[in-house]
Amino acid sequence: MKTLLRPFTNEPFTDFTDPANKRGMLEALDRVRNELGRSYDLTIGGHQVRSANTFTSTNPARPAQVIGTHPEANAEQAERAVQAARTAFETWSRTPVADRVDLLLRAAALIRSRHLEFCAWLTFEVGKNWAEADADVGECIDFLEFYAREAVKLSHSTTPIQFPGERNMLRYVPVGVSAVIPPWNFPFAIMAGMTAASIVCGNTVVLKPSPDAPTIAARFVALMEEAGLPGGVLNLLQGGPEIGRIIVEHPAVHLIAFTGSKKVGLEIHERAARVQPGQRFIKRTVLELGGKDSIIVEADADIDSAVEGVAASAFGFSGQKCSACSRVIVNTEVYDTFCDKLTERVQQITSGDPADNFYGGPVINAVAHKRVLDYIAVGKTEGRLLTGGTAIDTPEAGYYITPTLFADIPPHARLAQEEVFGPVLAIIKSQDFDDALAIANNTEYGLTGAIYTGSREKLNRARDEFHVGNLYLNRKCTGAMVGAHPFGGFNMSGTDSKAGGPDYLTLFTQAKSVAEKLGVVSAELEEQEDRMGI
Repeated sequence: MKTLLRPFTNEPFTDFTDPANKRGMLEALDRVRNELGRSYDLTIGGHQVRSANTFTSTNPARPAQVIGTHPEANAEQAERAVQAARTAFETWSRTPVADRVDLLLRAAALIRSRHLEFCAWLTFEVGKNWAEADADVGECIDFLEFYAREAVKLSHSTTPIQFPGERNMLRYVPVGVSAVIPPWNFPFAIMAGMTAASIVCGNTVVLKPSPDAPTIAARFVALMEEAGLPGGVLNLLQGGPEIGRIIVEHPAVHLIAFTGSKKVGLEIHERAARVQPGQRFIKRTVLELGGKDSIIVEADADIDSAVEGVAASAFGFSGQKCSACSRVIVNTEVYDTFCDKLTERVQQITSGDPADNFYGGPVINAVAHKRVLDYIAVGKTEGRLLTGGTAIDTPEAGYYITPTLFADIPPHARLAQEEVFGPVLAIIKSQDFDDALAIANNTEYGLTGAIYTGSREKLNRARDEFHVGNLYLNRKCTGAMVGAHPFGGFNMSGTDSKAGGPDYLTLFTQAKSVAEKLGVVSAELEEQEDRMGI
């Protein structure tokens, strides 16, 4: 295969201070607003399928506003979807790598041409402000473009040496049917990224999105069909946990790619480990789970820069990121100053409808709203409330909570250990750098972390001793960029999948070594060999 692609570059962010871009976003919001409330179908084997039961997706900023009505898949439809994927695998797995790569590139081009429209869908369905939605769409494009190029590289893999008298080959071949179960908080980028990684490697997919973000997934599946993806390669099932369990346990599903909570991820891992009747392989799980992420602020740090980084990491998208800063560990020498400055900064955050581009938006649903308020009640017994701590009443009954700071939280308190997934930040005092590192490493998670310091020695120690999958030095702990920051965590934060990195596609393949004795049969043309599957 001689596919030549320009070097990968990240999709640029949209500058919404530019009047043209602002006008374009407002127009996209109007167009999408006119499409809200329509009904969607399941996609099984390239056919649109309905179900007896349906559910609705609603706007967390305006819960009475229906985004879309979706069919709730049943067990029989799940079986049909897996079988459709199994049938499609026979041909898709043998489709030339160049064709699979071109499919991803066409899909990326289509998304790029509708960038602001997809931003608007994210704003309505999950409550992202314009910048957060723009980053989600940009990351989606990045995943498609990056994995296309990585697939080309993987198809050119060779053995470290050629053994004398032999021709040695190393091929990365597809695994089989993949179940892709993405989260609601990055419902475009992560959903599309896991799906595209599986597809470009020659696997087929049964996609089961979050019930909080089904419309984005349905529109992505339609776009992939528009880009030319054959029927059965990507099958869409909508519904809740029960339909997810069915596909996870199905004896024909080889691989499960999941992003979400620790609790659900561990359940998937356990269910996948049980060999079902008729199953002839060990299921593989690719798990991206939660975090209890810390930022260390040392006395020699640029305090103003640290305040900005912590505020952005903790309260961007109302803290609903697995990478969000949930704990800030501050040296005692600058503790009071930092608390005062951070309080002042957080009080400047305004909350309101993301469609109007407020920085502070709603949490995703009523269950999350109650959970976060319950944690705030816990925080009031464990520390000192600096600001926030209340629900925000709006005429539309959106799920808003004020950005909340708690000081003087003990390192082993619940607010310091449990994932809140909302706009709540625990401030913890450290006596020295050894103490700060010990606190940073004292949770069961290990996803992201950051440190602000002017000391090269401390930065070097953090590089070695701060036990997280993604560590950031003198910058915020959110905003991983595809290609630059391969993403995935340690401990209970998952299987360290390193999405957006050079090793990610190997998780969706299996390596096959082929050794041929020379001189027995004439060699085939290189062009034919290059067109083998990964």
